[in-house]
Amino acid sequence: MSTIANLDEPEASTPESKPLPKTARRGIGLCLSGGGYRATLFHLGSLRRLNELGILARPDFRTVSSVSGGSITAAWLATAWARNPGLAEATAPVPAEVWDREVRNPLREFTRKDIRTTPVLKRLLPWNWTRDDTAVRAIADRYEKDLTPLRLTQMPARPNFVLCATDMVYGVNWVFERARMGDYQAGYLKPPSADFPLGRAVAASACFPPLFNPLHAGATAAELRDGRAVPGPERDACIAGLRLTDGGCYDNMGLEPVWKSHRYVLVSDAGGLFTNEADQGLLWRIPRYQGIQERQTRALRKRWLISNFERNDGQDLDGSYWAVGGGRASYDREGGYSEELAKTVIADIRTDLDAFSDAEAAVLENHGYLMADAAISRYVEDLLPGSPAPAPPLLIPHPEWMDEDRVRAALKKSGSRKIFGR
Repeated sequence: MSTIANLDEPEASTPESKPLPKTARRGIGLCLSGGGYRATLFHLGSLRRLNELGILARPDFRTVSSVSGGSITAAWLATAWARNPGLAEATAPVPAEVWDREVRNPLREFTRKDIRTTPVLKRLLPWNWTRDDTAVRAIADRYEKDLTPLRLTQMPARPNFVLCATDMVYGVNWVFERARMGDYQAGYLKPPSADFPLGRAVAASACFPPLFNPLHAGATAAELRDGRAVPGPERDACIAGLRLTDGGCYDNMGLEPVWKSHRYVLVSDAGGLFTNEADQGLLWRIPRYQGIQERQTRALRKRWLISNFERNDGQDLDGSYWAVGGGRASYDREGGYSEELAKTVIADIRTDLDAFSDAEAAVLENHGYLMADAAISRYVEDLLPGSPAPAPPLLIPHPEWMDEDRVRAALKKSGSRKIFGR
């Protein structure tokens, strides 16, 4: 059994949740990491190439697991598929013009909006001082109004979309799916309420602290069943106060729902890089301590993932990983942005829910597209279209934004946040 079991507490030690033998794993799981709009747009590019390669149309494309900014992308893909059943049921890549009309353009339009400033300012109004969920409820309303009107139960049956949040009572991964919501400790509501908004699930998955306070889970102790928490007054009190925060607090890559049971694990990671900074005193050190802990947790998961891709002992994983801070050269592939540009400029784009410029969006979509292609073609060739049809040629979404000098100039201030939005 993989040593990741040691990272995931009792969930991984129970018989029903032990990793399946490799021969018993089925399907493809795609993990979309957190990282605000930066992640949303990077994943949008990755999905474009996965569509061109026919991976999204494969009958064994089983699960999309998402966290935070990745959940924005996943929620819109689920919405586009639900509105156009022919897309979800397609057995071939969606044509580029249809992809742009139904997937790319609406999501790009959404990321032109600053959806975080108004909800945060609402927290400061005197009549909201005693309401700790004002901001997160306001942003949930924005997701429902501007991103998706779907209810959880209206998401497509295939693939299964899993939006991940963090249960602050039990400290485990909470999932929102078409057929259930909950976690292995608190229990599950099966199915979710018919009127539970998908936008509210996105808000729970993406309510990164301390900007947004956690969101109430929206289920009672009586509704949540089959959890490991012992029934009784203590459990009832815990669930009555159960709040959900950003899914990245537990697992920023969204691995939990797929790694134990899927044949292939594909990870698109737009999480930030840890940057060197000179010591600035006590107020700088306090968040720095937390940042170092988060860095180690993410690095440990990444090292575990890569090492399991490289093993060959019957318990290894098949799949691939690509990141916003990487370059195609590390996959022995030519073209794309240099790794130096990726690390110092693209990965430094803010993780924010503020309006993104056309330049920022174009570069991120290009980079996600090119990195997904490199990772798939290098490490999971068996997912590529087979002979006699070769893999489709690269059609970079925004070729006019491939000049690195132009990118540097346009993204010079992309790492900075503005208090009142852009």
